[in-house]
Amino acid sequence: MTSHPVHRSILALDIESSTAPLRTNPIKKELRDLLYGFLNKAMEYAGVGEERHDRLDDRGDGILLPIRPVDDVPKTFLLSRLVPELTRQLTDYNLGLSSVERMRRELRVRAAIHAGDILCDETGCIGEAVDVACRMLDSPKLKAVLRSVPAPMVLAVSSEIYWGIVRHEYGGIDASDYHPHYSVVVCGRRQQVFVHVPSPLVLAS
Repeated sequence: MTSHPVHRSILALDIESSTAPLRTNPIKKELRDLLYGFLNKAMEYAGVGEERHDRLDDRGDGILLPIRPVDDVPKTFLLSRLVPELTRQLTDYNLGLSSVERMRRELRVRAAIHAGDILCDETGCIGEAVDVACRMLDSPKLKAVLRSVPAPMVLAVSSEIYWGIVRHEYGGIDASDYHPHYSVVVCGRRQQVFVHVPSPLVLAS
């Protein structure tokens, strides 16, 4: 692992209720495979090709994706393209489930987006920015938000993302859709977290 930091946008995802009693190991794998497939399609839609990101870090029931800073894939694309497209796919999948299968196979996801300097090698990435993204993602308050809404995904963004991107409403982002909801403390530093419930992206036929 190099001692020189690299700046990355960090997208973290986690499947809701992955340890529920009705979710056998084969079902867990099925849902994880679906999430990977949906994420890959959303990344493609947002222009995040293989050359635009580092190795995906598999976390069993979740994924950590470090995205390289390039001018043709700005952070706005993560919020205005990738997240809504991922939400659309999750919505379509869940609507196709029967009421019986919904208990076992409904796919609902928490997401977090942060950015910062981290260390990366062929095994993955580490650093305070990764810790912040994971702490945001695993917050009981974000889990409670997802339980309280019918949408298949909720998104948490750090104060860096909110004040640098969302507040300026780049790319048609509506800042009024993001609300300060909780904070996390990493390495003695408190980070305010803003929460958004994404709407599915409606693609033209």
